[in-house]
Order: sequence, then structure tokens, then C-alpha cells
Amino acid sequence: MKYFYAIMHKDEDSAYGLTFPDLPGCFAAADHADDVLPKACEALELWFEDQPWREPTPLDRIESEDGGTLIAVPWIVNDHRVTRVNLSIERGILDAIDKAAAERSLTRSAFIAQAARNEIQGAH
Repeated sequence: MKYFYAIMHKDEDSAYGLTFPDLPGCFAAADHADDVLPKACEALELWFEDQPWREPTPLDRIESEDGGTLIAVPWIVNDHRVTRVNLSIERGILDAIDKAAAERSLTRSAFIAQAARNEIQGAH
């Protein structure tokens, strides 16, 4: 997983705006603070659908202009390769995972992967 840095701006009576200094044309907006990180992650995913890979600039070389706030945004490569892993989980948690997965018509693996992605990217 890599982190790209976004600069967040918020003017009075406006949404939160985010730009990525490394990624020209990549931006996001969110009405609420809780939505900033998920919207930024979504912007990264959309940007990389049409753009070649590039390494993120190290944090010590990123500068915030106009008093914006720097935010580290995780980017998980979507390479769609599946890898078999062996996990140890408490039985009660596993039962809850299986029930929640079934309610969403997902496999156990798909549910765990989706829950992990949501946790990493700040989705609620």
C-alpha cells in the first residue's frame, strides 16, 4: 500500500476540497469531515484507472500552499490477483462474519476483503 498526499482546503460555507500535488487533475470534494478520506480514496482509484503508475512524492518534499492541510491518503493497488491465506480468528467473530457475508450475498473472503478495504480507506 502506498500513500499519496492531498491538500485539503475548507472555506466558510463550502465543502472540503482536496487536490493531489503529485496527480494533475486528481481532486475530490466532501460535504462532511467524515467523508474526506473515503472521497479522496475514490478519487485516487478513478485517477489511476486512466493514468500510468507514478511513485508518490515523499512527505518531506510536499508543501501545502495557502494554508491547506496535508492528508495522507492510502491507495491500494487493485490488481485482482487472488492469494490464498490462512487466518486464525475467534470462533464467535467467524460466525458473525459468515452471517454478515451471507446477508450480503458475499463469500467469507469477499466480506473480509471488503471490510479491510473499508477500514483502511475510512469508509463507514
